[in-house]
Amino acid sequence: MVAWPSDKLTRFETARLVGARSLQIALGAPVLVKSEEALESIKLAKLEFKEKIIPITVKRKLPEGTEMVIDVKKGIENWLIDHNGEI
Repeated sequence: MVAWPSDKLTRFETARLVGARSLQIALGAPVLVKSEEALESIKLAKLEFKEKIIPITVKRKLPEGTEMVIDVKKGIENWLIDHNGEI
């Protein structure tokens, strides 16, 4: 059995987080990060990701059928450390 870490995000989960948040912003959801200029929704979503304030929960379905809720803030923090702050 593989031990799945609950504080790491996969590249697919990261893409889904940023993409889903971008869609929410494009459809009129309030932006949680302050920006001096008008940015595209994808750039705003990436800024929120870097600031660790994306208001989305990640539930990972495991092979044995159980679900694991991921600590998104810790997962984003680990992602940024592992990828030198890049998304």
